[in-house]
Amino acid sequence: MATVVLKANRDQRVTAGYLWVFAGEIARIEGQVEDGGVVDVRTYRGGWVGRGFINRNSSLTVRLLTFGHEAIDETFFRRRLQDALAYRQRVAGTRSAVRVVYGEADGLPALIVDRYAQRVVVQTLALAMDLRKPMLAELLTDLLHPDAIYERNDAPVRRLEGLPLQAGWLRGEADPVVEIDEERARFTVDVARGQKTGFFLDQRENRLAAAALCEGATVLDAFCYTGAFAVHAALAGAASVTGIESSEEAAAMARRHATLNGVEDRCTVTVANAFDELRRLQSVHARFDVIILDPPPFARGKETVDRALAGYKEINLRALKLLRPGGVLITCSCSHHVGEALLLNVVAAAAVDAQRTVRLIEARGQSRDHPVHLAMPETRYLTCLILEAGRST
Repeated sequence: MATVVLKANRDQRVTAGYLWVFAGEIARIEGQVEDGGVVDVRTYRGGWVGRGFINRNSSLTVRLLTFGHEAIDETFFRRRLQDALAYRQRVAGTRSAVRVVYGEADGLPALIVDRYAQRVVVQTLALAMDLRKPMLAELLTDLLHPDAIYERNDAPVRRLEGLPLQAGWLRGEADPVVEIDEERARFTVDVARGQKTGFFLDQRENRLAAAALCEGATVLDAFCYTGAFAVHAALAGAASVTGIESSEEAAAMARRHATLNGVEDRCTVTVANAFDELRRLQSVHARFDVIILDPPPFARGKETVDRALAGYKEINLRALKLLRPGGVLITCSCSHHVGEALLLNVVAAAAVDAQRTVRLIEARGQSRDHPVHLAMPETRYLTCLILEAGRST
C-alpha cells in the first residue's frame, strides 16, 4: 500500500484525532496509488498515524478513515453505517426524517446521508466516496430499505475535488416530494430542489426550543425559507407569525406548510429582502414579542468573516429595536467560521448600539443527529442563541 509521509513537526493535529491532511503537510508519497485510493499515513520518523483516502488534485489531500490497521473494504463501510444507524436510533428514535450519516463525525468523511420517510438522499462530496457510490447505494438499500435513493451532488464543494455537479436517482425512482412529520408539525420536502438535501434537519431541536417560548406571542421569522420555525411557533400557540422570505417559491411553500398544519389564519409571509424589510418594519414602529433570525451562511470562508460579522450585527441590531421589553431573540449562525463566541460578541455589540440590555437564556447547536467530532471543529457549524431583550438602557 502507498504511504503518505508527513513533514517533520506537522503531525500534531492528526495524531490528536484530526481527520484531514492538507497538501502543505505532506513531505512525500511513497509507492503507487490512484487518486481515490487508500493510503497509509505516517509521521516523518515513520510512526503510524492511520489510513485514509487520497486525492492529489485537492488541497485537502488525505481524508483519514481509521487510526487502526483495518482493511477499507465493503465490510468496513457496512460496519460504519451500522454504527451510524445505531446512534440515530438512540438519539432520534423512529422520527420520519433524520440525518443518518454526518461525514467526519461518523468516521465516513465527505459522506452525507439523510432519510425522509421512505426516501434516502446521498451526498458524496469527495472523489473517493464518489467512486464508491454503487457500493454505498447497495449497503444503504440493505440497511435502510428505502423505496428510492436520490443523489444530491450539486454542492459547489465538489468542484474542489475535481468532481462534476449532478443530481438524480441512484436507486429506484419515486416522487421527489415527500411528507415528513416533526413532532406536531408536518412538512413536505422536495429532495430534488430543496436547499441542502431538501430540508434543514439540523435546526429541528432549535425549532422546538423556540416554539416553547411563543405561546400568545407576536412572532417575526426573518429568513423563514419554507416556514418550519414559523409553523412550530404557530402550533405552540403564537397569536400571529410574520415570515420574511426573499424566494417566491420558498414563500409559497411556507404558506402551503401553514395550511397543511391548520395555522394559515395566523401565519403570513412577505416576499422581501430581510435586511430591507427589517429596516422598513422599524420605520413604521412595528413591535414583536419573539424574533427569529436564521439566515443563510454569511461566512463561507475565513476571508469573508469580517463582512459576515457586519451582516450579523445589522440584522441583530434591527431585531433588538423591533422587540418589546422582555421579548425573545432567537439568532443563528450556520457557519463554523462564526461560532458561538463570535455570535455572542456580535449580539453584545448590537445591544450596545440598540441601547438594550440583553441576557442569554440558552446557547444551542445543531440537532443530535449531527454530532460533533471533538477533534474536528468544522463539524460544529451551527449556533443558535436564545436571548431576552430588556428595557432600553
